Amino acid sequence: MKIRIFLMAAFVTAFSLLSCNNDNDPNIDVSNVEVQDFIWRGLNTYYLWKDNVPNLANTKNDNATTYLALLNSYSNPADFFESLIYDRQNTDKWSWIVDDYVALENSFQGISKSNGVKYGLVYENGSTVNIFGYVRYILPNSDAATKNVQRGYIFDAINGVQLTVDNYSSLLANDTYTMNFADLNGGNPVSNGMSVQLTKTAYQENPVYITNTFNINGEKIGYIMYNSFTSTYDSALNAAFAQIKADGATSLILDLRYNGGGSVRTATYLAGMITGQFNGQLFTKERWNNELQDWFETNHPDWLVNNFTNEIYNTDTNGNVLLQEAINSLNLSTLYVITTGSSASASELIINGLNPYINVITVGTKTHGKYTASVTLYDSENFGREGVNPNHTWAMQPIVLEEVNKLGVNDKDGFDPTYELSETLTNFGQLGDVNEPLLAYTISIITNTPPPLAVNSRVENNPLIEVDLPALDRFENTMYVEKQLPYDFGRFNN
Repeated sequence: MKIRIFLMAAFVTAFSLLSCNNDNDPNIDVSNVEVQDFIWRGLNTYYLWKDNVPNLANTKNDNATTYLALLNSYSNPADFFESLIYDRQNTDKWSWIVDDYVALENSFQGISKSNGVKYGLVYENGSTVNIFGYVRYILPNSDAATKNVQRGYIFDAINGVQLTVDNYSSLLANDTYTMNFADLNGGNPVSNGMSVQLTKTAYQENPVYITNTFNINGEKIGYIMYNSFTSTYDSALNAAFAQIKADGATSLILDLRYNGGGSVRTATYLAGMITGQFNGQLFTKERWNNELQDWFETNHPDWLVNNFTNEIYNTDTNGNVLLQEAINSLNLSTLYVITTGSSASASELIINGLNPYINVITVGTKTHGKYTASVTLYDSENFGREGVNPNHTWAMQPIVLEEVNKLGVNDKDGFDPTYELSETLTNFGQLGDVNEPLLAYTISIITNTPPPLAVNSRVENNPLIEVDLPALDRFENTMYVEKQLPYDFGRFNN
């Protein structure tokens, strides 16, 4: 997907009619509420559900007095942002704001503070308050990789304090803490006296976690566990496909069970690696708010589409080429994807975008159900990174568009599995091992053989309920589109 730069005066003139600029009105002094003013201007311009929020109407800043009263209605910028979000519980579950855009920018490159433990959180059986965690996997070369903590370990306390829906965020946000382990006990964990102290440091995660080719009764099956669509590692992903292709794999299992999203551009590249026979055809299309959608469709409908490609072509915001290489394509007509409720955004985009073209078979549980895109907006004249207001470091990620496939559809509730099988903490298995239940089940489907006993005998008497709360790491379910749109917006996200 090439970066698009808009220089035409006609566009700038038309687009300025959609967005009010308070800097040109001498009657409005927003110096005491400049963050709130930035929030309102950004949401008034781009927010997907703008028409559903009366306080985002274009007329709201026609009068200086009433506009300033609106901006002053909340002293905390985060609270003001939240007041403008449409139907938080049911519709817009994903827009958010940060007071440190440097951390935000690092997150898009896979850089964050981590102790190396990637975990999930669930409610204790019969409780709506107490929760516990389970270790999904350990990042290599991290603090946890040197400690006694492994996939499948259960922890119910941090620093000796029971985890609850009210305290888990603050306890797990600490840079250093002691993780207290427990035995599962049917979903009501009991401390086993084990613990480990973990410390977070700056860490850049390679999302290509496992690459392998299995030879099962003479059939070669490629396997990639891919944990984030991070554009920094596009070359590593392409190399993984080169390895599988060289191994002679005729089938592919793409493990997205813990993949919460990432770059739409990377998703487009991945689609080309899986296929290759659809170069230049439509992969996904964008839908914006009514004002922007009308302008795009009238003037440049081509700016709304993301097409299959046979080349990785990544540039920075100045147009400098960072990576250019041919895509290693497998030309598959069937894809097997392992999914869970943590498979979101770009992971779902792969399924949805490929569905009209090839047979996509999913194994596991229903995906998250995130079909929308957000954009990083900065407090500058054009909402881009350059010329940002030096008085603060706030930035926001409002939902601005939804992604649809070639047929114009998406699945707002998540994709149901073709073959359902949940991960069970009593039999978690080792990731990448042919006996790991989800992988073993997928292999049995490909080879048309009975699933192993470990799969058939799995019984979950008390299914555990994932904690349905905002993620501790809010960047995990963010998917960004790396291209410039009107006014050099910088990085667009999904």
